[in-house]
Amino acid sequence: MIHDLVNLSVFVAKPLIVLVFLIVAIRLLGKRSAAQMNVYDLAMIVALANAVQNAMTEGKGDLAVGIAASGTLILTAAAITWFVARSPRAGRLLVGSPTVVLSNGRVLRTRLKRQYLTEEELMAALRGHGLRDPSEAQLAVLEVDGSLSIVPKIDAK
Repeated sequence: MIHDLVNLSVFVAKPLIVLVFLIVAIRLLGKRSAAQMNVYDLAMIVALANAVQNAMTEGKGDLAVGIAASGTLILTAAAITWFVARSPRAGRLLVGSPTVVLSNGRVLRTRLKRQYLTEEELMAALRGHGLRDPSEAQLAVLEVDGSLSIVPKIDAK
């Protein structure tokens, strides 16, 4: 009975330790919200999940291995973030760059298609900004985080 209770407490403690470690480590990387995640951020999260999975579920790995692997990934992510912040070219390569999908009221269908964005998604973003028609927008940009930025036309009165 006591042995089972000890095993259960270890099974509960390991994920908590890993979670606290990851929260502190990721917090040290900076204030980036989930809505601003890009492909690089998603890849890091998937890699982190894989690194700590065995440590949390009593797999072949252990807690120290999970912490070491995730710590390595977080330090690597911090180094890449530092490098990207200082090199616009590296940023475009790793994170991407914004894409204009509507210019002066004209939908740029080739760019929409290249970015796997539908005209319906563009229209939904326009409606979200109070516009009913593409001709009411000066600019629409697909940002690197997947959001659409819309700039309405300014009426010349």
